Amino acid sequence: MPGRDTTRLRNKAASLFLFTLVIWAGAQLALPAWPQAASQTESKPATPPAAASLPQPQDQEKEKQQAKPTDGQGVFVFRKDVDEVLLHASVVDDKQHIVTNLDRDAFTVYEDGKLQNIVSFHHVDIPVSMGIVIDNSGSMREKRNKVNQAALNLVRSSNPGDEVFIVNFNDEYYLDQDFTNDLLKLKEALEKIDPRGGTALFDAVVASAEHLRRDARLEKKVLFLVTDGEDNASTENLEQAVKQLQGENGPSVYAIGILGNEEHPKRARKALEIIAQRTGGIAFFPKTLDEVDEISRTVARDIRNQYAIGYKPTNPRGNGGFRQIRVEAKAKGHGKMTVRTKSGYYAGAQPAAGGAK
Repeated sequence: MPGRDTTRLRNKAASLFLFTLVIWAGAQLALPAWPQAASQTESKPATPPAAASLPQPQDQEKEKQQAKPTDGQGVFVFRKDVDEVLLHASVVDDKQHIVTNLDRDAFTVYEDGKLQNIVSFHHVDIPVSMGIVIDNSGSMREKRNKVNQAALNLVRSSNPGDEVFIVNFNDEYYLDQDFTNDLLKLKEALEKIDPRGGTALFDAVVASAEHLRRDARLEKKVLFLVTDGEDNASTENLEQAVKQLQGENGPSVYAIGILGNEEHPKRARKALEIIAQRTGGIAFFPKTLDEVDEISRTVARDIRNQYAIGYKPTNPRGNGGFRQIRVEAKAKGHGKMTVRTKSGYYAGAQPAAGGAK
């Protein structure tokens, strides 16, 4: 009968809806998350979380975005170009002064030693997605106040359109504030100080880079890293961390090593230098804690005065593999100039965390 058939259909539809709702709710509960700081929870993980875990994992990588100016008022739109490699480059003269008046013709780009054709060029203050990654180990207890102030001054000196997150780490790492440009929220996250334990620097850097890759809204990406010691608690090693940072569209790392009392200062210094140099950033080693604030302002100036140089590699990116990059700059009226950008990248799929050496 028509009435009974209609009732059966309604019952089946209701059952299907309830089944789907239960499955969806279970999936939400299964999503992994960054651990909370110990000061915010009564219990903590027995072991450090996996370095590649994310607050909000996604099935697919976000589409890469490139910023370009639409007029002289600093207004930006975003466009996709999946075939283009985009470099963010700083240029300094022989006195280490930033050079800001070069045009496109001043630059030459090489990938694996082969000349590349520049297809886009901008010299504008592009907003960035930034992770501030701060050592919260026991030895940082007396240093955090000045380091926190320097981190906030970095944000104050940066583009107002930036989005910033905060990661504090000791022998574990914690996402204490996700992307925001709210200074009060960033200040509160930096003040979640619980100096204790070891230094899982590599794990924190890898997880922060992965968070940028998956969840950053902007194409240009930066990590600002402050530590006072050598890594002694990570599951990742230096080589694995660098490999993750050199994935396509990986961040530049600006590192501050406060290593005055470090037991193995040479090894700790070398690690920070390698991380910064290979990603196009800078490693600083202040003699006193009072220098950290000025360094943070220097980092902000460097980020805001970079050239965006795009090229389509002659070796298709689908071929994969590691690609070495070299960029040169020459122009009349300028002496010898040095271009700082990432030293290379892994084309194609993102390198797996925790891979073999």
